[in-house]
Amino acid sequence: MNLKILPFSQRPDLEDSFRSHELMAAWPAFMLEDPMANLVYADKRFERFLEFVLVAFDKQKPDEVLARAVSVPFCLGQEFERPDLPDGGWDSIVRWADQDAFLGRLPNAVSALEILVHRKVSGQGISGQMLSAMNTNTARLGFKHLYAPVRPSHKHLEPHISMRDYAFRTREDGLPYDPWLRVHVRAGGTIIKIAPCSMTVAGTLEAWRDWTKLPFNQEGNVVVPGALVPVHVSLAQNHAVYLEPNVWVHHALQK
Repeated sequence: MNLKILPFSQRPDLEDSFRSHELMAAWPAFMLEDPMANLVYADKRFERFLEFVLVAFDKQKPDEVLARAVSVPFCLGQEFERPDLPDGGWDSIVRWADQDAFLGRLPNAVSALEILVHRKVSGQGISGQMLSAMNTNTARLGFKHLYAPVRPSHKHLEPHISMRDYAFRTREDGLPYDPWLRVHVRAGGTIIKIAPCSMTVAGTLEAWRDWTKLPFNQEGNVVVPGALVPVHVSLAQNHAVYLEPNVWVHHALQK
C-alpha cells in the first residue's frame, strides 16, 4: 500500500469517507457519545480546524479514507489562567480550543484529539505514521508543542488497574509497556501526567444497552469491552456514567 497523508483542507471532498460508519467502527460505540465532541466535530465548527486535521488514503484508491488524525490549536499558559495541562484531558481541551477560536485568541500549542485507523488496515503501523505526520504538520503550522491526551491501546484489558500504575509501567528496555504509549515515546514524546477525568460519557441504561449490547442489570461498577475503566451503574437512577482517564504526552517540535 502506497499511503498518502494530507491536510483535510486539501481533500475536503473526502468528508463522507472521513465520517463513514466503516471508519468510525474502529471506536467502541459508546466512545462516540461524548457531547463535548460537538464543539469541534460539528460541521461549521469543524471548518475552523481543517489545517489541523489529516487524512490518509492509498494512492491507488484515493477516494477512501483509511486513517484520520485530528488536532486542535489552543492557548496554554498563566496569562490565560491555564498554567498546566488540564486534569479534564480531552473534554477540557475541546472546550479550550472552542473558546479560544470564539474569542479570536492566538494559540500557542496544539493538542491531538484522535488518531483513527480503519479496521481493515490495522496492525500495519499506520497509527505511527499518522502520529509522525501530525508532528510534522503541527511544526509546519508554526507550533513548537504538540500535546496528546493519549488513550493507551491495551488498558482496556486491565480495567481494574489504576491508570497511573498502568501508564508508568515499563518493559525491560525502559519503554512503556503499552504499545500506543510506546509509539509516542519512540516518536520523541514524554509522558507528563495522568488526566484522570479526560472524557465523560453518561446515559440511561437503555442507551448503554444499545451502545454495548450488554444487559446493564447490575448495580455498581461494570466492566465494558473497550472501556479503560469500569462503567458506574445506578439502577435506581436508571443511569450509567463512564469517566475515562487518559495520559498526557508532550512532543517538543522544531519550527
